[in-house]
Amino acid sequence: MRIGLIAPPWFQVPPPSYGGTESVIDTLARGLADAGHEVLLAASGDSTCPVPRVPGLPSADTTTLGSSREEIRHVVRSYAAMTDVDILHDHTLIGPLYRHRPLGVPLVTTTHGPFAPDLRDLYQAISADAAVVAISHHQASTARNFKVARVIHHGIDVGSVPTGSGSGQYACFLGRMNPSKGIREAIMIARRAQMPLRIAAKMHDKAEHEYFTTVIQPLLGPDVEYLGELDAEAKYRLLGEAAALLSPLQWPEPFGLVMIEALATGTPVVSTRRGAAPEIVTDGLTGFLRTGEHELASALQNAASLDRGGCRRSVEERFSSLRMVQRHLQLYSELTGIPLTNRPAVTAHRRGMESVLPPALTAHLGVSGGHRFGAGP
Repeated sequence: MRIGLIAPPWFQVPPPSYGGTESVIDTLARGLADAGHEVLLAASGDSTCPVPRVPGLPSADTTTLGSSREEIRHVVRSYAAMTDVDILHDHTLIGPLYRHRPLGVPLVTTTHGPFAPDLRDLYQAISADAAVVAISHHQASTARNFKVARVIHHGIDVGSVPTGSGSGQYACFLGRMNPSKGIREAIMIARRAQMPLRIAAKMHDKAEHEYFTTVIQPLLGPDVEYLGELDAEAKYRLLGEAAALLSPLQWPEPFGLVMIEALATGTPVVSTRRGAAPEIVTDGLTGFLRTGEHELASALQNAASLDRGGCRRSVEERFSSLRMVQRHLQLYSELTGIPLTNRPAVTAHRRGMESVLPPALTAHLGVSGGHRFGAGP
């Protein structure tokens, strides 16, 4: 199957450090290629995902984050490149409304954020001729007056995640520097539990920096340390040595990628019951879901008693990249009518194989016909 994937323009795929949507798209692209399918990825020009990529796209620029102008430019160029695919899978917001995509090619779109009530008309228009994928059953339950075609949980390559010992005797927080993530609450909970807390968080926009300087920074001390934004190796070391991931969400998060990353290292999760958390954490087995500072602090003190091996197995069984890829392929097959076969995996990006860009693509982007991709532009 020839599959076109379109990522948002603002971040690299995969992200050099913390990143949710970009990590998921990277995992999906690699998994589809490893399953023997041809993948063409439209992502920022400085992306490094080792599958064929649309050349000539601008580098990631977080200063334009949320700009409809930049997203539209990215969408137009991305769809123009998808002239020879069997199915399109768009991860942007605006893209599924673009009406000049290849005729007759089924379209899938994944909504990585909440189904915002003020965008209900937009989702209704999208679902009229695109298969909408939700990333959790909770998110799907919030869809109003439009159809969700499939719920597909995120997955990760568990084999690439090192198992941690949990011997660090600290709790950790990993996420964005945003009040909705519950960072201030995590500090209060950890202090009530008399457990050191290590915070790793991404700060990009002005509001995130202001929240840090005005709310979080004054609360730091010997028992609460801010580590900044970590790369993958440091992230998994932080998670793996922690007694627990403390994630007291203050909003109904559509998924929770950091939760399955923590569980994959063997580290249990202490969180609230909001959003998709109950779909990820099995209360009393792989973590605790509680309400209120006192209950969460008590759960944090008991987290080290949970079976770390069981935490990792829960991800292997329920949130592996193989499972996520297979669920997507089943949907693609239903929409295209192309049956799935048990072909041996063709890992082109691992063998260093190269493919020639389609003539229509090279003409549109002004790239010479000899340009090859496999390692990207």
